[in-house]
Amino acid sequence: MNAPPKEELRRGWCPSTLRPMETGDGWLVRLHPPGARLTPAQLRRIAALATEHGNGLVEISARANLQIRGVTAESHPKLVERLLAERLVDEPDGDGPQRLTLVSPLAGRDPTSLLDAAALAAEIELRARTLSGLPAKLCVVIDDGGAQALDGFASDIRLLCIGAGRLALRIGESPWLGPVAQAEAVTVMEAILRGFARLRSAAPDHIRRMRDLSPVALAGLTGLPETTAPAARPKPRRVGLFAAALDRFAALIGLPFGRCPAATLERLVAGLETDAAEIRLSPWRGLAFRGFDRARAEAFLMLAGDLGLITRDDDPRLSVQACAGSPACSRAEASTMADAAVLAEATAGLLAGGVTLHVSGCVKACAHPAAADLTLVGREGRYDVVPGGTTRDKPVATLDLSALLTRLQPGEDIHARLKAVRSTGSQG
Repeated sequence: MNAPPKEELRRGWCPSTLRPMETGDGWLVRLHPPGARLTPAQLRRIAALATEHGNGLVEISARANLQIRGVTAESHPKLVERLLAERLVDEPDGDGPQRLTLVSPLAGRDPTSLLDAAALAAEIELRARTLSGLPAKLCVVIDDGGAQALDGFASDIRLLCIGAGRLALRIGESPWLGPVAQAEAVTVMEAILRGFARLRSAAPDHIRRMRDLSPVALAGLTGLPETTAPAARPKPRRVGLFAAALDRFAALIGLPFGRCPAATLERLVAGLETDAAEIRLSPWRGLAFRGFDRARAEAFLMLAGDLGLITRDDDPRLSVQACAGSPACSRAEASTMADAAVLAEATAGLLAGGVTLHVSGCVKACAHPAAADLTLVGREGRYDVVPGGTTRDKPVATLDLSALLTRLQPGEDIHARLKAVRSTGSQG
């Protein structure tokens, strides 16, 4: 296998297994396991390949994708050969999304859910693969209405189960539409995607994402009427012990800022039988191990905690989104990973109260494109400070880490601002 052409290593797109993205620490290879699921043996194998052909770091993105870092032009062909031969990736042809849908890591096993979002997602993925002209970053969130609400994740299209056999639909930030019968959801979604692809093909320089469509064009994608916006739901637990169907349990763990050494994952799954658990990737930058009995799930969580992984939902690191930063990313202007760890500890009280923090190495916002209660954007080793906004909003100050930590202390202005957000429960 030849190395990808230089133009296929450009930044700012969605990398895949066959077409990696060039970063500061080598090539980033994104994996899409078949059906978005893994066995412990497969995860162990991926970890070994990350050590053998990369720099030994494994990541899980905010779209619940697995990533291997530090791959080189020499190691990439061998890595791809093994991944494909061992059926560890599912790589469709074309420039469209490698994976379109985002679901709860408990989908299909959550006793609180109102539909099997995993099955619905699989049907939509199959239909989408017959379409051309869809952008690589298109995202469809399918929320099963259960305890793990997906309200916090940005989407181009959102499907939310609002009752037995009924869903509400939302395109971007437009009004909610519906209801949609569950039996008709796949057909409705295919029509929306097909219509969007047609509009995008007619004006490729002006229409890249759903948000680029006018209200009239959005309305033309579906004939559904407007409906009442669904009621706000409680924030979900993101890690820990969860009851699952058939008297089984799931153990959800988080990777600190979405990253950990491959050796840690190998140690984590070393004691699991091949069929003892099924693994799903979690959009909370972690892994869901499903199919345990209660005692085994609790022991597994204890092991994960001992390995430095996140097992408690009050861990402040869960409320911090951070990109790879420098030197791993040549675009980044700050060491976000190291700084995020310091900031998480310094703001633990605020984060435990619900405040969200995004530490980005540049304006691209790879880790978190949406707004956060506090967004920090790297700028020549310092950070632009954006309260209640995104990386592209106007900052109120530009501070180095030391000054930032000072102003995050009780009695200082940024701390007071975030404390007010926590008190009111509102963002921005």
